[in-house]
Amino acid sequence: MASTPVTLLATAVPPHRLEQPAVMELARQIYAKSFARYPKLADVFVNAGIERRYSVRPLRWFEDPHDWSERNDAYLEGAGALFVQAAQSALDRAGVAARDVDVIVTVSSTGIATPSLEARVGAQLGFKPSATRVPVFGLGCAGGVSGLSIGARLARAEPGEIVLVVVVELCTLAFRADREAKADVISSALFGDGAAAIVLRAERNDQPALRVGATAEHTWPGTLDIMGWSIDPAGFGVVLSRSLPRFLEQRLAAPARRFVKAARLEAPQFICHPGGAKVLDAVETALDLQKGTLRDEREVLRGHGNMSAPSVLFVLDRALKRGLRGQVVLSALGPGFTASFLALEATHG
Repeated sequence: MASTPVTLLATAVPPHRLEQPAVMELARQIYAKSFARYPKLADVFVNAGIERRYSVRPLRWFEDPHDWSERNDAYLEGAGALFVQAAQSALDRAGVAARDVDVIVTVSSTGIATPSLEARVGAQLGFKPSATRVPVFGLGCAGGVSGLSIGARLARAEPGEIVLVVVVELCTLAFRADREAKADVISSALFGDGAAAIVLRAERNDQPALRVGATAEHTWPGTLDIMGWSIDPAGFGVVLSRSLPRFLEQRLAAPARRFVKAARLEAPQFICHPGGAKVLDAVETALDLQKGTLRDEREVLRGHGNMSAPSVLFVLDRALKRGLRGQVVLSALGPGFTASFLALEATHG
């Protein structure tokens, strides 16, 4: 399969820093009944491998109840600001003006925006009226890999056109004081907000540091209840099965091996979505990686929490900065339940 050059990658986080001990203390207040019923729930904050996260709202905002309208207003404001920050940074680093972007792929599943985010911030950034807009919703944590895959395919379809992929998620807005299920407490210990943007352009003579190659997805039948959102008048409610780590240990290896073989890769390095400490342990087991191999993933998790779709691109950015070389498989898991894979070739850091 033809490959697509990645011109540049940039990441962004919102202004409010949430330290894990402070989040745990607030969670003890909000979810007091759950902590009384399940005392070991406090362990998830200690064992999550997270020191801090970032949010579009300060910690005190979560002390009060917020309905769907308030949460989505916060999403529109915060996601729009992060979109601009990440997109402008990627464009500047690539030496590309916003007016020259031909296609904009926007990946986000943590709020509802119609018109979509790229339309709302288009005038601020300076996108041309003829730019093609491709908003993508519902991919969850797999959105970073799948979004990059979509962008690469669009770039290959029209060589010379500039494709901007922006992935933005505000997971903290799903913290719910009115729900006391274990999944809600666990999500309050894991999730943060962030965005990433990538500029793509397929040119025959380009010699980029990073090229996108083969892509694939695998959706397991009968797994809709593993991960996703439920929706009620107050907003999104997290769906997160406790069986996820065990499921990955037993089921991830086969589609991963098929992808590596189909993409004709030889002993590639894996860069994975850091969904949580237990998830990373399960991925290492499934892929026969030595424990602790996914160091960049754990560092991103430690400093940012699970930001859903952008997280794997934060890991990729970190790996590139430390001199990533050779064949790479970018991998993430999302609702469906789906594994998304993408082959990369890093020629120099």
